Amino acid sequence: MKKINLIVAVCENGGIGIKGDLPWMLKKELKYFSRMTKKVKNPSKRNAVIMGRKTYFGVPETKRPLPGRLNIVLTRNPNAHSYPSNVVACCSLQEALSEIDKSEEIENVWIVGGSAVYEEAMHSDRCHRIYLTEIKKIFECDTFFPVIPSTFKVIENDDDVPYEVQEEEGLMYQYKIYEKVE
Repeated sequence: MKKINLIVAVCENGGIGIKGDLPWMLKKELKYFSRMTKKVKNPSKRNAVIMGRKTYFGVPETKRPLPGRLNIVLTRNPNAHSYPSNVVACCSLQEALSEIDKSEEIENVWIVGGSAVYEEAMHSDRCHRIYLTEIKKIFECDTFFPVIPSTFKVIENDDDVPYEVQEEEGLMYQYKIYEKVE
């Protein structure tokens, strides 16, 4: 059974989205997201990204499915929308993880949104880490990141995650890693 990690950017009021889009445009932060969710130790493998239907359709059409990763979309009705043949539609997080467990080609599993998917994943016994970008400003949002359970503690950033406060487009942000402790 593969562990799962969450990756998310959150502003000071807990917001992660508005009207199906990101409330900010941070190119370097998006590159970090891409690098982290694509990075594998074994070059013959790739990673999976699991997201809700609204998150999938919130990705600009020209950028979806997210390249270089197996895209899995969680939806109550997999037949309500047509997805490209390289996108797997599942009815639940458990079904998605079962599909991944059958595959030898998946190295890492990333949960990339939205709010309900993050909530369920954080409470899964398979959840290992949350890679959280703290955006140091309040934005108007209609979608929010759930409260991080007390079973998670901030740990030191590893070599892939910069320690320093980042600045882009006049916005300050910082990368943090939360790890589940039993």
